Amino acid sequence: MRRSSTDESTYRRSPSPPGKEPGFARGGPFFGLHASPGPKAAQARYTSPKGNKYVVFYLDLSFIFLLELKRCSMARGCLQGVKYLMFAFNLLFWLGGCGILGVGIWLAATQGNFATLSSSFPSLSAANLLIVTGAFVMAIGFVGCIGAIKENRCLLLTFFVALLLVFLLEACITILFFAYTDKIDRYAQQDLKKGLHLYGTPGNVGLTNAWSIIQTDFRCCGVSNYTDWFEVYNATRVPDSCCLEFSESCGLHAPGTWWKAPCYETVKMWLQENLLAVGVFGLCTALVQILGLTFAMTMYCQVVSADTYCA
Repeated sequence: MRRSSTDESTYRRSPSPPGKEPGFARGGPFFGLHASPGPKAAQARYTSPKGNKYVVFYLDLSFIFLLELKRCSMARGCLQGVKYLMFAFNLLFWLGGCGILGVGIWLAATQGNFATLSSSFPSLSAANLLIVTGAFVMAIGFVGCIGAIKENRCLLLTFFVALLLVFLLEACITILFFAYTDKIDRYAQQDLKKGLHLYGTPGNVGLTNAWSIIQTDFRCCGVSNYTDWFEVYNATRVPDSCCLEFSESCGLHAPGTWWKAPCYETVKMWLQENLLAVGVFGLCTALVQILGLTFAMTMYCQVVSADTYCA
């Protein structure tokens, strides 16, 4: 059967664009319809965005790693600075302890029990106090030096706790001293008067030398008065160190040739006049201890941070 012209117009092919051939052109239309992409094209379309995500993720990880590396480097730099500062501080601390210990040993070897004024505490001499203090300071300084140079957390914490206990003990003693000043005065005078009876006796060379030096240098006699010596000698007599002009057996002369000022009040007034120097010494001691505590805790925290982030 022969198709009519109307049928031919129905199925007539649409004209091709200029410069392109009809048919199975790549990506071109076929009979007015777009060709669907093949499986390889679909795979390429979805693979490319996924790869970009991986690249961005790797770049983020690299950036974070660089930031952490920089952070660890800065932490290590701070740790090294604090380390050398604390080592220098504790080295000076240790050297100071060596000096105090040396002075105490020298006093013990040359002067005996120098400045032992108390009869209740005969071991409380200047030499013994200096030896104990110097040894303790040396021990603390040694622990601090080793802990700083080795970056050992246990030693740093031990140094901090020991120094903190010393600081708190000193603070408690200072508070108690100012709170009970009157009671301490009365007890000290009574104890010193008891110590007068040991003056010039065998085995008490340190006490004898201490009283002689104090009465000569401060121009005083006795604890509260020169009559304190009358009970010691059971006579109207004082040591020769109480004389205005020293001579052999001058303590047997008339009271007009003796110092009249009480030694306890004279020494107390001297301390009050030099209260500024005593206060500066106390503040410097406290400042040194606070610096030691600060260095120790700062370095301890730096070591913990370095071990945590840079392990």
